[in-house]
Formats: sequence, C-alpha cells, structure tokens
Amino acid sequence: MTIDTVGQFLTELERAGELKRVSHPVSVDLELCEIADRVMKMPGGGPALLFDHVKLFDGSRSAHPVAINLFGSMRRMSMSLGVERLDDIGERIAQMMELKVPEGLVGKLSLLPRLLELGKFPPRMKGGSPPCQEIVLRGDEVDLRTLPIIKCWPEDGGPYITLPMVISRDPKRGIRNVGMYRVQLLGARDLAMHWQRHKVGAAHWRDMAERKETMPVCIAIGADPPSMYSASAPLPPTVDEFLFAGFLRRAPVRLAKAVTNDLEVPAESEFVIEGYIDPSEPLVTEGPFGDHTGYYSLADLYPRVHVTALTMRSRPVYATTIVGRPPMEDFYLGHATERIFLPLLKLTVPEIVDYHMPPEGIFHNLVFVSIDKQYPGHAYKVMNALWGQGLMSLAKLIIVVDKHVNVRNPQEAWWIALNNIDPERDARFTMGPVDVLDHSSRAFTYGSKMGIDATRKWPEEGFTREWPKLIEMDAETRHRVTAMWSSLGIDATR
Repeated sequence: MTIDTVGQFLTELERAGELKRVSHPVSVDLELCEIADRVMKMPGGGPALLFDHVKLFDGSRSAHPVAINLFGSMRRMSMSLGVERLDDIGERIAQMMELKVPEGLVGKLSLLPRLLELGKFPPRMKGGSPPCQEIVLRGDEVDLRTLPIIKCWPEDGGPYITLPMVISRDPKRGIRNVGMYRVQLLGARDLAMHWQRHKVGAAHWRDMAERKETMPVCIAIGADPPSMYSASAPLPPTVDEFLFAGFLRRAPVRLAKAVTNDLEVPAESEFVIEGYIDPSEPLVTEGPFGDHTGYYSLADLYPRVHVTALTMRSRPVYATTIVGRPPMEDFYLGHATERIFLPLLKLTVPEIVDYHMPPEGIFHNLVFVSIDKQYPGHAYKVMNALWGQGLMSLAKLIIVVDKHVNVRNPQEAWWIALNNIDPERDARFTMGPVDVLDHSSRAFTYGSKMGIDATRKWPEEGFTREWPKLIEMDAETRHRVTAMWSSLGIDATR
C-alpha cells in the first residue's frame, strides 16, 4: 500500500506496535523535547510518539496533535519507504544503473519493465482543491504562534520548525529544490531561514539577490514519508526531490500550486507556510540552536521570511523532530541515505565495498570504508575520491579497511583499524571545507581532515614483516559445537 499522508503512516505504525499515544498535557516549551529525547535514546530508538494534548507557550491547548520520532528506528525508517530493509532501495538503484541492452529478443523484452518504470515517477499536479488547502489563511489571518512549534533546548533562540520541506526554485534554470533546513519562529508572520552557504536553497537566494528580485518560498510540514525523507537527501541540484520521492514510493507525488506564489507543494501536506524573502532587506539574528553535534550552534545572521499564507488540512497533524546529543531520530534518516546512495558512490569509486557513519560521528565526523584493495596506496586514492564527493567533502575522519571487515559494526571496524595502523605511517592530513557546525575548526567552514589507512600493508608501502592471520576457528569444529550447543545447558542470552 502506498502511504500518502502522515495520518496513514501513523495508522500503519500503530498497527505495527510502533506508535505510543500520549494524552497527558505536555508543553511545546522544552517538555516535549525532553520526553522525545529520552525515548530516542531507548534501545533501538524507542517508539514513535503522538501527543494529543499539547500546550502552547501561552498555556492554551493546541488545536493540532504533534507527531515525533516517526523515522526513529530501523524498522520505521524502512516502513516509511515501503521496504523490508533499506538496502533493498540501494539494490534497486544498482539495477537501474545496469540497464545494458541485452542480446536477443527475449532479453530485450525483459528490459522493458525497468525502462517503463523510469517514466512513472515525475510528480503530477492534482486537479481541484487539494487536501493541503482545505483551510486557507491569508495575510493578517495568519498567526504561526497558534501552531505547536516547539522550543527544543533551554538556550535556543526560540521555537523551531525542525522537519520541514523548504521549497524554492532556481531563478536561472527553473529547477525546483526541496531542502530540510531549520526555521526559527520570530513572530506571528515572520520566520528566520537557516540555510547554510553550501545548501541549494542558499544558492537560489544568492541568485535572487543578484537579480534584485524577491524570492518565493514555501515550507511544507508533513506529507508522504518518502517526500519528507527526500528533503534531507543529498541529491544533486539538478534532481527534483519529488521525482526522487516518486521513485522511492513507486508512485508519483501529487503536487498543488500554492495560493500566494507560483511554487508547487505536496498536495497531501499537513501544513504549508507560504511566503517570500526580500534579499535587499537586512538579515536577522537566528539562533542559538541545540544542534545535531550535541552542542549549540551560535547565533548568526540569516534571511527573514515574510509569511503570506498558511494552508492546512481540516484535521492536520504537526510533524516535528529534535536534534542533539546522539543517538537521535536524525541518525536513522542519515542511515537511510547511507544505504540508498551506496550504489551511486560505487559508480564513481567502484572499489568501495561498503561504508558506514556511526551515530557518534554525527554523519560527517567519522566514516568507515571497506575497499577491495588492488594496489599500494589504494586506500589514499579512495580517501581523496571521497573528499571530492559532494557533502562527503565535509568528512573529518575517514578510516579505510579491507573488504572482509564489517564496517557496519563499529566495534569490529575499530578493532581491526587499531591493530593495523602505525600512526605516523598510515595517517594523512589535508585541508578543505568543513561543516559550518564544526566548532573545533580553525576557521568558519574551513579546517583539516584526517585519513587513516587501516588496510593490510603491502611491501611497496614499506611493510617488510610478515602480516599475521586473523584468529578463526575451523568450520568443522564450529559445526560440531553448534550441533551440541542445545545439550550444554548454557544460556546464550547471558
């Protein structure tokens, strides 16, 4: 079944035992965050939460329930994308990339279903009145303070929209972008848009400033889960996120035209905030914000969004998330990206077997990579290739191991790496861009990175001693012990 709305997703989660309803009154001011943080740090990520009685900052009850931790487990992340396991999507992408014309009529006919699949994904405009515009408020009718926008951490600059689909359009090429950027509530009809300088939305804003034109923007909250995920995916600027969402869900995303600008939004959105940015205006102070690093990112200057309309479903659910000290819900969104985009990474760096970014590394601080090593210095070639791959350029520490190492098990990867390295011989440093949230870098967005070659060393790499073998029991003994195990009286769970 294709899931089109947050409400449908909540129903499926409840059927699967993955949702906990909370009827006790909970405030948007820190309390909801504290509850969600405790749940997200439960083993496996805890359940998704639906808060039915949410108190606003003025103490009144919100008209809208709040859903959080929707994607915060391996099972829910897979459910959101309609697969049993996230690697299924990566394998599907790999098959799409292997569309070689086969020999013979039968072989060519077998290719048709995959070729036809490519044409099913473009988003489609929905006729009539879309669900996201069942209620339409314009101008002075809008008061965003009536939405259950949460303040996450004590020193945050204010309440934040944290799980948005921010929609903009390239003024030069007309290509749509959908990004997930935090948005601070400043007032009834004013927001601060935090898009970092390397984000596509920020590039659109700079282009509009050069043209001396106001920039239309829409902020959609809640839609079909693949569209929500796709806003966080590191897609190339020329790839429409709603096209990618259509590929993930195997059905086109239905769009509707906004009521006060010419952008298109998901027709099944729970809420849509419409507005514009005037690049000629002074920037506004945004932040501080308790960020995914586990530290506060400092206040800085960002564009002001003037809100022109608020549209919503008749009974919408406000979807949100929090970030902070890992592990959090965002780890599972990032893990989905890791698994889905592995085939695309292999397309340019084919010697990669697997890679993994553990939660402690908050995505970019630590990357384990296993490779099929073919020649001396191969690990350094892979490091440099990765640092040239989009947002992988921000990776602070890349550790390269041999193909037999399970990099998805950080304990095993560290064990192998720490046994295999001579620190002076095997570490390399380089300079380049770093995450804007990296408070340790020597300059804003610029600093050093380290690559560690933890592969088995070859004589050409200066290793002339005998490389030892891993300790492994022989297969025959393992088989005999497995056969007798139930008779030993040993509790395997202890």
